[in-house]
Amino acid sequence: MKKTFATVLLSGSVILLTACGSGDGDSNFIPSNGIPINNIQNPVVRVDAYTDPNTGDEYPDLNADRQLLTYKMLGVDDKEVQATSLVFTPTTAVPENGWKIVVWAHGTTGVADKCAPSEQGLGNTTVLIQKLLDAGYVVVAPDYEGLGSEGNHPFLNLKSEAYSITDAVVAARKYLTDQGEKVSTEWLTVGHSQGGHAALGAAQYASRANLNYKGTIAVAPASNLAAILTGGENSVKGLPGNVQTPVYAKLDMFTALIVAGMQGHTVSVNYNQVFKPQSAAIAPIAETECAPDVANTLGTAMGQYAATHNNSLADYGRTQDNFMTVPVINNFLVGDSQPGSVKLNQRVIIYQGSNDTTVPEGATLLLKAVLASKGTTFEYIDDKFITNVADRWDHSTVVSANVDNIVTDVKSLMPIQ
Repeated sequence: MKKTFATVLLSGSVILLTACGSGDGDSNFIPSNGIPINNIQNPVVRVDAYTDPNTGDEYPDLNADRQLLTYKMLGVDDKEVQATSLVFTPTTAVPENGWKIVVWAHGTTGVADKCAPSEQGLGNTTVLIQKLLDAGYVVVAPDYEGLGSEGNHPFLNLKSEAYSITDAVVAARKYLTDQGEKVSTEWLTVGHSQGGHAALGAAQYASRANLNYKGTIAVAPASNLAAILTGGENSVKGLPGNVQTPVYAKLDMFTALIVAGMQGHTVSVNYNQVFKPQSAAIAPIAETECAPDVANTLGTAMGQYAATHNNSLADYGRTQDNFMTVPVINNFLVGDSQPGSVKLNQRVIIYQGSNDTTVPEGATLLLKAVLASKGTTFEYIDDKFITNVADRWDHSTVVSANVDNIVTDVKSLMPIQ
C-alpha cells in the first residue's frame, strides 16, 4: 500500500507542486498580498455561557471561564456571515503583557450544524486545551464557517477556514477587551488534520487579523488532496470487496463532504457530476449527518452490494470516472485548497506519524517539499526515533503522544511574558 501511494504521489507531484493560492473577491485589499484587513464593525453578535452540549451542565473537563461566541466573519462568498467559536479564559491572573491567544483548529467532524464541536463536545482535545489554559493562554476554538450557523460548511476550503480563525480571534479580543481584560496582540494557531490544514491557511491569511501572528503548529495536516484520494483508491485496487469497503467508504465520505460543503455557495458542483447514480443517491446525507455516519452509510451500501456480488465491488457505482478533472473539483483539489503554496512568514512546526492512514506520510512529505520550495521556515517532526514500527504514530496518537511537546512549542513560539 505504501509503495502504491508513493508511486501516485510521485506521478502527481508536478501538478500538486504548482498549485496556486486562492484569491479574494473583497474590495478592501492590502496591496502587497490581496488579503482584506478585518474591518467588520461590531463583530461580536452574542455571547452565551458554554455548557456541556450533552447534559447542559457546566463543562466538566475544563477549568476555565467558558463562552460560546457568535461573531461576524467574511464568508467564502465574500459576504459577512455569522459563525460560532468557543472562547476559554484561564482562571489565573492576567499575564503582565496581557492574555495571548492560541487558536485550536479542530479536525473533520462534518458539514452539518450538529457536527460543530460546540454542539457535539470537544472530546479528547480537552486534554490539550486544558494544558494550554494552565500555561496561561486564552484558547479560541472556532467551529468554522457554516458549522453551528447558517449555511453549509465549505469543507476544506482553505480561505474559509482561515477567515474562520482570523475573524474569531478579532471577535474574541473584542469580547475580552469589552470585559475589561488586558489582551496582547500576539496569537498563533494549533490544528490537527483538517485543523492542520486550517492552521496553515491561517498562516497564509494571518494579515487579515491585523495583529501579531507568531506561528503555526500543524499536526497531520490535510494537504495534497488529489494524491490522498488517488493513493487510497489504488492501495486496495483488485482486492476483495470486504477489504475495499472500509477504505472506499472513508475516501467517498471525504468526497461527499467536499461536494456537500459547496452546496448553496457561489462556487458549486452537483452530486451527479462527482458520483455515479448509486452513490449520488446516498452522498447528500453528508449535508445532514456527521462524518462517521456518512462513512457508515456509504460503507453499508457497498457491503450489501458486495455480499450479493461474490464479494466484489467491481461494478458498484461510486465516483465518476475522472471526476477530479471536473474544473470546480480540480481547482479545489490542486489549487485553492492546497496549503503552503505561498511563503509563510512565521515559523511552522509539523508533526506527522508514519502509521497514519488518513493523512498518509507521503502527502505530508509533499507538503514539506512545497514549503521548502517557497522558502517557508519550518520544522518537521516525525516518529522515526521510535524503534518499534507498530508503536509509531497514527492519525490519533500523533496528537495524544505529543500534547506536552505541542504546549512546549507554543511556549517557544509565543512566550507567555
